[in-house]
Amino acid sequence: MLEATVKKILNARVYGAARETPISSAPLLSRRFNNKILIKREDLQPVNSFKIRGAYNKMTQLTEEQKAKGVIAASAGNHAQGLAMAAKQMGVKAVIVMPRITPEIKVQAVRGWGAKVVLKGDAFAAAAEHAQTLIAEHGYTYIPPFDDIDVIAGQGTIAVEMLRQYPEPIDTIFVAVGGGGLLAGVLAYVKYLRPEIKVIGVESEDSACLKAAMDAGERVVLDQVGVFAEGVAVAQIGEVPFSIIQGLVDDVITVNADEMCAAVKDIFEDTRAVPETSGALSLAGLKKYVQQTGVEGQTLMCINCGANINFDRLQHIAERASLGEQREAILAVTIDEQPGSFKKFCRTLGKRMVTEFGYRYSNASEAHIFVGVQVKPGGEDRLAVIEKLEEAGYQVEDLTDNELAKLHTRHLAGGRPSEHFEEELYRFEFPERPGALMNFLTKLPHDWNISLFHYRNHGAAYGRVLVGMQVPNGHRKNVEMHLDAIGYRYWKESDNPAYRLFMA
Repeated sequence: MLEATVKKILNARVYGAARETPISSAPLLSRRFNNKILIKREDLQPVNSFKIRGAYNKMTQLTEEQKAKGVIAASAGNHAQGLAMAAKQMGVKAVIVMPRITPEIKVQAVRGWGAKVVLKGDAFAAAAEHAQTLIAEHGYTYIPPFDDIDVIAGQGTIAVEMLRQYPEPIDTIFVAVGGGGLLAGVLAYVKYLRPEIKVIGVESEDSACLKAAMDAGERVVLDQVGVFAEGVAVAQIGEVPFSIIQGLVDDVITVNADEMCAAVKDIFEDTRAVPETSGALSLAGLKKYVQQTGVEGQTLMCINCGANINFDRLQHIAERASLGEQREAILAVTIDEQPGSFKKFCRTLGKRMVTEFGYRYSNASEAHIFVGVQVKPGGEDRLAVIEKLEEAGYQVEDLTDNELAKLHTRHLAGGRPSEHFEEELYRFEFPERPGALMNFLTKLPHDWNISLFHYRNHGAAYGRVLVGMQVPNGHRKNVEMHLDAIGYRYWKESDNPAYRLFMA
């Protein structure tokens, strides 16, 4: 099967639409991590993503009858743009079914290539199901985003270019994983020609369908999929990709949202390109690999696989990048409620930069402050700060990895309520579409009172929402039954220290 896949890659026809992209060096990253780090620039494709390769190659395999009826795909954006461009160049009608959470920049780009866009559902699965309905009605040919050998072969041409452009020794190649088409294509070619090169898949930790399949020894469907990196938000690894990946991949690494944000910043600083979060995924995995293994003096290559990002989402990415690099500690510190306490606290910190400070009067004896402190990457410096504060007699709670603190507490004003009452606190992800809030409110029981509400969105596919609810005693044991019926992802936060110290 490996040899057959490599032959398909070598015979793939992609350059009628795609271009050969360069490999950029990353001197800042290379010096920082004591390795030679290289970035394959698929963000420079005409559709700003590698997906044009697989889509165009698949289109070249169609019969004239299939072209006459038109093509269809379900996609969160990058495959859609690739197919739309390929169809326009070939004069073929294209219909793209996209989840309603798809960033507007991708929707407009698909329409700009002349394809008809149908928005359906809040996730890829719903879009894919509707695409099948349209196929039954109109006879369109479905062009899969990843689960197809011709699509995989098109993506594999990236590896052909990489090994030809950089014939010197390469130690490890890092590849982003969504449905697995890109990883399967790169793996097949690299392992056939240069089996000594390690190839590592990188997934977002909240959509790690490949890691789940590797652990289980078979393809599994994730119960929930996070959409922070919507380009890789896939619940199940593709059948054809998995058959290639399973016996070849050297490892699978997962990274979190903050680590992806830090990688976006890293790519910008070294290349001045601004990748989408999934486009920076492989670099985030590369950095984590170096930190975990301590390798030095090696040649490591990753792929910037996409740059279709909403401009207004950059604020959130910039905000979280320092956390992803572990350059900021977020702490809750208890200080005396008396004049000069903050000055004394800052004197204890020494010459460190205070990046954020939040305070509201609580009582006459003590105050809880929310403080951000600039620290060195790696985590050890953060622990040193905490230890120094505790030695000076301060009570410290480390909130650096606390999602409630990062997403909501640092932005909330108003402090505590003036009187005590019982409330249930939950953090939600609302799909970013009209009617999402009304759907939430309508499905809550009529006698529940909302006592706190905080919403944040920076151009992402979903809104981050914190909700406090006063629930009658008789309903409290059934709260999550009602929330499950709404269908949005949620986390209970009633016992979160960020809530207890600043809002309860």
